[in-house]
Amino acid sequence: MSEYRATIIWHRQSDEDFIQSKYSRGHEWAFDGGTRIPASSSPSVVPVPYSVEANVDPEEAFVAALSSCHMLLYLSIAAKRRFVIDTYTDNAIGTMEQDENGRHSITKVVLRPEVTYSGDKQPSVEQVKKMHDLSHEQCFIANSVKTEVITEMLE
Repeated sequence: MSEYRATIIWHRQSDEDFIQSKYSRGHEWAFDGGTRIPASSSPSVVPVPYSVEANVDPEEAFVAALSSCHMLLYLSIAAKRRFVIDTYTDNAIGTMEQDENGRHSITKVVLRPEVTYSGDKQPSVEQVKKMHDLSHEQCFIANSVKTEVITEMLE
């Protein structure tokens, strides 16, 4: 068993009207390795100026976590199969809408990885698809959520 920890820190500014919901949703995520990330609600959920547009929001972090987990597994699988990857870029997109229970939910995340290989050994389209399928099956984050995760292979 493994445990993962995050500390979420928020402070109200003295001039903010908390009762009227006129307060900043800007806050900070702190992790055990010392990394601190400025975070906020999404401006599509809570309008600016109460959201901090430049900060990471939970919805973006959710999409990034799925994409990152998939990528890390893909790199590992490719290395074991002796394919050399030079770059991996994923412009992942999450869709939030009402789910079957009428609750807002990120119902779908589309991963759109673009992978550049080098060396003499190049994977076939079928091998790439299989590596993506295995990455999805083994992704801890994807296995933990009900969100539909789709991988679109880009050429």
